[in-house]
Amino acid sequence: MKYYLNILICFLLMSSSIWAQSDGQTDFNKDWKFYKGEMKGGEAASLNDQNWRNVRIPHDWAIEGPFSKEYNARSGGLPFHGEGWYRKHFMLTNTQKNKHVAIEFEGIMNNSEVWINGHYLGKRPFGYLGFEYDLTPYLNLDGNNIIAVKVKPEDLSSRWFPGAGMYRKVWLNINNDVRVNHWGTFVKTHNVTSRVATIDIQVEVQNFLMNDEIVSIKNKVINANGDVVKELQQKTVAVGKETIKTQQAFNMLQPQLWSIDTPNLYHLVTEVINKEGEVLDTYRSRFGVRDIKFTAKEGFFLNGELTKFKGVCLHHDLGPLGAAVNRRATQRQLEIMKEMGVNAIRTSHNPPSREQLEICDELGLLVLDEAFDEWGIQKIENGYHKVFDEWHERDLRDMIRRDRNHPSIIMWSIGNEIKEQGVKDGWKVAQKLAKICHEEDPSRPNTAGFNQYVSAIKNKLAHQVDIVGFNYKAAKYEEVKKNHPDWIVYGSETESITSSRGVYHSTFLEKYKKNTDNQITSYDIIGPTWSYPPDMEFYFLEQNPSILGEFMWTGFDYFGEPTPYGGRDNSTNGYWNSDWPNKSSFFGAVDLCGFKKDRFYLYQSQWTDAPMLHLLPHWNWKGYEGQEIPVFAYTNAEEVELFLNGKSLGKKKKGVDKGIIPIQFRYYEGPYEFPSPYRLRWDVPYQKGELKAISYIDGKVVEEKIINTHLKAKTIELTADRAIISSDDGEDLVFVTARAIDTNGNFCSTFNGDIQFSVSGDGTFEATGNGDPSSLVVPNSSKLKFFNGMALVIARANEGKGGFINITAKGKGLKFKTITVKTEVQDKKVQ
Repeated sequence: MKYYLNILICFLLMSSSIWAQSDGQTDFNKDWKFYKGEMKGGEAASLNDQNWRNVRIPHDWAIEGPFSKEYNARSGGLPFHGEGWYRKHFMLTNTQKNKHVAIEFEGIMNNSEVWINGHYLGKRPFGYLGFEYDLTPYLNLDGNNIIAVKVKPEDLSSRWFPGAGMYRKVWLNINNDVRVNHWGTFVKTHNVTSRVATIDIQVEVQNFLMNDEIVSIKNKVINANGDVVKELQQKTVAVGKETIKTQQAFNMLQPQLWSIDTPNLYHLVTEVINKEGEVLDTYRSRFGVRDIKFTAKEGFFLNGELTKFKGVCLHHDLGPLGAAVNRRATQRQLEIMKEMGVNAIRTSHNPPSREQLEICDELGLLVLDEAFDEWGIQKIENGYHKVFDEWHERDLRDMIRRDRNHPSIIMWSIGNEIKEQGVKDGWKVAQKLAKICHEEDPSRPNTAGFNQYVSAIKNKLAHQVDIVGFNYKAAKYEEVKKNHPDWIVYGSETESITSSRGVYHSTFLEKYKKNTDNQITSYDIIGPTWSYPPDMEFYFLEQNPSILGEFMWTGFDYFGEPTPYGGRDNSTNGYWNSDWPNKSSFFGAVDLCGFKKDRFYLYQSQWTDAPMLHLLPHWNWKGYEGQEIPVFAYTNAEEVELFLNGKSLGKKKKGVDKGIIPIQFRYYEGPYEFPSPYRLRWDVPYQKGELKAISYIDGKVVEEKIINTHLKAKTIELTADRAIISSDDGEDLVFVTARAIDTNGNFCSTFNGDIQFSVSGDGTFEATGNGDPSSLVVPNSSKLKFFNGMALVIARANEGKGGFINITAKGKGLKFKTITVKTEVQDKKVQ
């Protein structure tokens, strides 16, 4: 039997804007100096850095470009490798002197080394995890202090764009000599029901003094309304120069359960109090109460309710913002995924930002938290295999300790498509990593994503994990379950279809490998040899109901891996520049800018209940008059009627009138022409005008969708994602979509003319994009082109009292347009 068939659980999270925060933690992200290039003595306190560039952390030097064939298209064609230096000068305040001082980095990409006042603190090769260094012994209490950080990412070290530099936040941790340890709280629950849940709170107390100290540990649990649910207190001895663990438990009556639909959260305030009654440390955390259970026969249960994974894989870059973490950009990504019907995220293929986990907690998204894309056997020349032996245990334990209190996380993934699948003793590595997961967190199962279907089973790697993930093996689900009925199985990576937003080639439904325009049709049928349209995963999951669900590849496009242009997954170690200028993926259901492709709506039609209807392709086919155009409707209604210029082309029932699409992929033995019950298809002789679809349920009209043959673009339509944004800290962003519109108000879906943005008022220009995988315009340029009628500008609110941001767009032959967004103070910190 698998290690986990039944799991009862609850977790701790964090305070309002940080997952585990001491009151002594302060923002350390402003006023850094940056130099790109080699710098002899860059760590020296005496170095003159006045001419270095001023930057604010998080910072990704690579997204500034340029896109160039000199770099690797497999990693986005961006200059992420090389050497960079960051320095920050600071002085301690009077209240900070004689305290214990540490610096916490949430992530540096990668091969970082850190100094304080010329003293070497350490290195961290892995870029996806945070770490803390003790500064106390080396500080100048009454003078200037200098932190220096050297970053040296290598070429051929990533299969996608990783970003470069201090791309996640930095904190200065000021504490007394007795404190809650870094990532030192852990909450588990047992016997969770809607009536009662047993809450276990573990707190680690660290004592930097030589002497033992008698302290009290006080834990206060607060619900979302601010009501104190429980207070617990116990005395203990904090042993000198050691870290001790304390345990407290209680039964919570009528807990507000965390779920996908109601992501209820609690706050935990932990105080360390000395024998004189002085509070030495206050540590604030956030947690949720919920129950998870995995079974081989039925699947996954959340709070007793059978729940299928409607998941997506997400890389960590944020499109035009690069890898530099921003909370609003991350939130927007996840909100778009929720709109598609997504209920689960796989953090492919490395640990995510804290912001992503916080927001998943808040939105009710399940998380598969993944550690590694590579173990000890090489995928790429300078990949993680170079440091695996030395660092894998530290990195995996740190990931789990850092993330273990998030209710959103339901599984730990120890690896993706690792090469050890193909060797006889590879199971030993899997066994070791799985054991570490159990030691650090016995409340969750571990998993891995296996792409070598035969080898992973033959060499016993699949036997070592609690939950078995298979990549692109939908056609083998039945065989797996027949041979291993006690295995708990899911699609850890599925689909992998490629498409360009708004592109429909005149070959229509031909299954080509590449097209001469470096784009891919949006009919959602084209992909590499291992891939298949979403329809096939839907179909095989319906045939095998015990499979937990899927994580499709991918929710968003990302920089790098421009398959099929230039290369193919991890089979090529070198450069992917043969089809330049392609430099970003086509795999997303949403493009780099967050603009929805047709595939978004295909998933939405299967994964959501709110009425929806989508129609494709565009209806501008001059020169194709009379030729049949394949027209598809995606809907969650019962039937759809199609009209051309007011004439009905007939009704079709979903699941009955099946839309034929071409199918051909590895392990599939069915017909080439697959009758999809998930798409409705009409073959319509083209004539310009109005194409209209109407959906029905019980014979009643539910939705209507109209596509018109558009005229020449005449004006620009601007839409902001929010009318009001925060001016609290200068980090909030507004995303403004520009669309080209003709004189009749129709969207110009084939327009690719120039556009220029400007930002004024109480905000600054941040980035632009258009979602075109072959565009070489860098995101920090205010000038670019529409891509199939759309473009994006991102503006940042100034830190201050608030005001208005004015965003203007203009283009040759187009009437310019301005939109105004309000900024205001929105301080929502939890007290």
